[in-house]
Amino acid sequence: MKKSYLYLVTLVSVFLSCSGGGDGDPGPSPEPENTAPTVPVQIYPLSNTLCIDNNVVFEWSASSDIEGNPISYRVEVSESSDFSILLHDVSSSSTSRVITLEKGKSYYWRLKSLDTKGAESAYSATSNFLTEGTGVSNHLPFAPELVSPALNSEIDGSSTTLSWTASDVDNDTLSYDVYLDTNSSPSTKVSEGQSGTSYDATGLTAASTYYFKVIVKDGNGGVTIGQVWSFTTK
Repeated sequence: MKKSYLYLVTLVSVFLSCSGGGDGDPGPSPEPENTAPTVPVQIYPLSNTLCIDNNVVFEWSASSDIEGNPISYRVEVSESSDFSILLHDVSSSSTSRVITLEKGKSYYWRLKSLDTKGAESAYSATSNFLTEGTGVSNHLPFAPELVSPALNSEIDGSSTTLSWTASDVDNDTLSYDVYLDTNSSPSTKVSEGQSGTSYDATGLTAASTYYFKVIVKDGNGGVTIGQVWSFTTK
């Protein structure tokens, strides 16, 4: 009887030792969350650059990836500041890419980085540049750049001063048309042919979002339409 009891205890011990802990096994550790690469920074061409060669070498600084995943870059080129229509949408595994563009035109470009696990960075800043024309004596003005109010900022009161800068590679005298209203594509012309780079907007409605854009003219037929900027009133 004692031997039978001893055998039973031994079998139970062997069974427990082979069970591996049963339901208490935590299983494999979950894979850590993948982090997007850092945002690449443009090197060339920057805003207000006149590219003599229309085979433009786009350059940028390398992004980094905290997990060490391989990185590639997506480069976008458009004639519109909102990139609604892309002329070029190309990938590169290096920090430069040659793209052939038409001569005598104004372009915008931006880029972002991607890793091999599908994570994407935010877009870089947008730069506006020109390509040299063939036998062209006049170049388009560069797109205007916002000074104030800050993009998507909130202002206190019923008036504000819209301010911008603009330049022209030919040093032509520039004039400006200003459009302002509450439509995301502003169509109300509030000033035409002004020489100054600011406009006093008055009579603004509270708790509203306003959109404005500036069209730059050089007096020799060159016209550049700026991007749409916005601000909100309290």
